[in-house]
Amino acid sequence: MKIYTKSGDKGTTSLIGGERVPKYDLRVEAYGTVDELSAFVALLTDKLSETQFVDDYKERIAVLVEELVAIESRLMSVAALLAVGEGAKSMEPISEDAIEALEHSIDKMQEQLKPITFFTIPGGHTLCSLCHVCRTVCRRAERAALRAAEEYPIEGSTMRYLNRLSDYLYTLGRTLTELLSVEERLWQP
Repeated sequence: MKIYTKSGDKGTTSLIGGERVPKYDLRVEAYGTVDELSAFVALLTDKLSETQFVDDYKERIAVLVEELVAIESRLMSVAALLAVGEGAKSMEPISEDAIEALEHSIDKMQEQLKPITFFTIPGGHTLCSLCHVCRTVCRRAERAALRAAEEYPIEGSTMRYLNRLSDYLYTLGRTLTELLSVEERLWQP
């Protein structure tokens, strides 16, 4: 099977179910942004796997890598839910268990972080910066999904998952700042 079909040469693409829409359709924008997020999460996962941590943190890092791999897979489901067109069979929504797993991970990370009262300024280490890149792309994906949901039926768990994922990525950035012994920079107006 060839990778190119030429069916999109005139600016249209197919949604799940066969409906053809312009490539600028709100659903295409939303699932395309989720696809971009997935690529950045993969980069974050790879960089996290490659980084040398002190032995005390290796088990925690392995858990984080495992979580990120699961998130990559779940993002494929999110993209598919956003790509459902007319005539498609209904798809399984993102499970409440998946959303609760993010919440559990966030809570677990937050237990080990000192509270802050100012916004975090991204940076200090490539991994921390990548967390913030993922977070901001996730927020953009969420906004795109919300715009699409104004015009098309989109499963609500999709937005809840993206919202919680951006919180997870923010907390992961703070966690990695601590594990890497990087100074956390806070914005103080």
